[in-house]
Amino acid sequence: MIQLGKYQTLEISRLSDFGAYMRAPGTETPEVLLPSRYVPENPQAGDTVEVFVYKDSEDRPVATTERPYAIVGEFAYLSVKAVNDVGAFLDWGLAKDLLVPFREQRVRMRRGGIYLVYIYVDNATGRIVASAKIDKFLGNVLPEYKEGQKVRALVTEHTEIGYKCIVNNLHRGMLYSNELFSPVEVEDTISAFVKRVRPDGKIDLTVSDRAGRRTDAVADRLLAYLASGDGIPVGDRSDPELISRLFGCSKRDFKQAVGHLYRKKKIVVASDGIVSLAPKHSGHGQ
Repeated sequence: MIQLGKYQTLEISRLSDFGAYMRAPGTETPEVLLPSRYVPENPQAGDTVEVFVYKDSEDRPVATTERPYAIVGEFAYLSVKAVNDVGAFLDWGLAKDLLVPFREQRVRMRRGGIYLVYIYVDNATGRIVASAKIDKFLGNVLPEYKEGQKVRALVTEHTEIGYKCIVNNLHRGMLYSNELFSPVEVEDTISAFVKRVRPDGKIDLTVSDRAGRRTDAVADRLLAYLASGDGIPVGDRSDPELISRLFGCSKRDFKQAVGHLYRKKKIVVASDGIVSLAPKHSGHGQ
């Protein structure tokens, strides 16, 4: 079956002056034209080619070996090339621009502007279109991630605590600033790792699976230490050697673990930097 808006490997069924007609290998599905400029050298019937299928200006399915900036089922930041009485047309790397109908615009799009959109096939028209109303395309699938699982994250917004992301084109996520080891920017697509899935279905992320596991290990040591004493007599200004001697970690790892436990409300931090168990956790060590 030929899929609109997806990469797929199709088989040349016959050649013509216009290019190569292609179909899904081993099937009698309707053919789609791969124009001559995209046909590889010395083509033969039965050869396979990886292509992307979309609709041309006359609303006919057509194949190309060009790669758009994003495909159906993905989010992307795209720029507006033109606006008319139908909607806005985005540059997505192909000869035919991508339409965002007015009804799918959060704010009226302007030529030259860059917007976050979701690409999908409109059931009513059968055409590939885009929508800037992204909320309705997120969180519709139950999040089933394992701790430490590698994911693709599109950075969408900078907040006081970090960066909001779209995870694997399906869910919302958060990457916290205190866990970043190099700068990121809105519109970046990065590799990240799942720290946990929150009850609201959003995903806490980290940029390093090793860093996340290291933070958890140090946090466990801090809780064990607190359960056996009155507090941790170290803070931001403490000697790194003292921290290393007490907890076997760097000062940076210590601060990340403290921040992690503080956000989970398992500890309290006094103005002098002394760390102690939060009241409801006292005596339990967890």
